[in-house]
Amino acid sequence: MSVIPPFHLAFPVDDLNSARSFYGDLLGCPEGRSSVDWVDFDFYGHQIVAHFAPHETGAVSANAVDGHGVPVRHFGVVLPMEDWHAAAERLTSAGVDFIIKPYTRFKGEPGEQATMFFKDPSGNAVEMKAFADPSKLFAK
Repeated sequence: MSVIPPFHLAFPVDDLNSARSFYGDLLGCPEGRSSVDWVDFDFYGHQIVAHFAPHETGAVSANAVDGHGVPVRHFGVVLPMEDWHAAAERLTSAGVDFIIKPYTRFKGEPGEQATMFFKDPSGNAVEMKAFADPSKLFAK
């Protein structure tokens, strides 16, 4: 089995301390390097970087997917199902205001998946999803 290389994503935030609290404390992403203008996080083995850029935060458009308004600009992670359920419970218990509450979409289809969408404190949309059969990630 080949190892998937980690991706790198930089995104804007309007408050680095709020980003630290959200990604570090709530989502459990260890903090890496940082400066006065940005913070690295280990996002489930991938490198995401919150950059202080308040003028670039906020706007989110949506498209209809499975009867829900899915944010067009979003990022996320595909977790093992057990980890997805733990994250859903942690976020629900923390009172996160979901864009799309945790549920299973595309039921009975090859791409059946558990998913949830929420925003970070700067308005960036984040998705967490899981597949009962991870080999179906790209199934048509």
